[in-house]
Amino acid sequence: MGEGKNFRNSTTDVFGDARHEMVETQIRKRHVSDGRVLDCLERIPRHEFIPAEFRDRAYEDAPLPIGEGQTISQPYIVAAMTAALRLQGNERVLEIGTGFGYQAAVLSCLAREVFTMEFRAELATEAAERLARLHYSNVHVHCGDGTLGLPDFAPYDAILVAAAAPSVPPPLLAQLAENGRMIVPVGGVENQDLRLIQRSHDTFLTTMLEPCRFVPLVGAHGWKECS
Repeated sequence: MGEGKNFRNSTTDVFGDARHEMVETQIRKRHVSDGRVLDCLERIPRHEFIPAEFRDRAYEDAPLPIGEGQTISQPYIVAAMTAALRLQGNERVLEIGTGFGYQAAVLSCLAREVFTMEFRAELATEAAERLARLHYSNVHVHCGDGTLGLPDFAPYDAILVAAAAPSVPPPLLAQLAENGRMIVPVGGVENQDLRLIQRSHDTFLTTMLEPCRFVPLVGAHGWKECS
């Protein structure tokens, strides 16, 4: 698994206390109790995945803009979505919507291998460079239409979709392994519900988790790109 640098123990980590406070007050108190997820969030330097002009807000209880109309998700949502996948450490995971790479970094610490797709080429390139620089070596960044998934490396034990779909993209369901779990926000452009889907043969059991709000998922099985 890609552990990244141990920033918590670094004498140059001026954000260590803020990260600890984020985990305790924003995540643990909202009943995310998976110890492995909490540990990863306390170690991963979220500020490295934030544009420089917003870096002092990296550990706020809110999403933040990362450019091109995209955002980095609120820390609690990252934690809740990750915990819902119940990763044990040996999974192959697909993420849709790389952004700056923070969610991929979290997944990399909990799974064997992470494939992440970003629709926007510039963001994909920057995320790949950032993840490599921070030593998340088991993350593979691809640029393309995330609604089509990444069939060359399927099936996936877990799929996390970090953008809002009007309905669950059929290619992602097809690429989910037996007993695999998918977490995906589904609904309109403005408001969605977070859904957890588990595959059993050709049956997909869906559990509604909580309301949420994500940027639109663009692609053949998503929304048309806004000009």
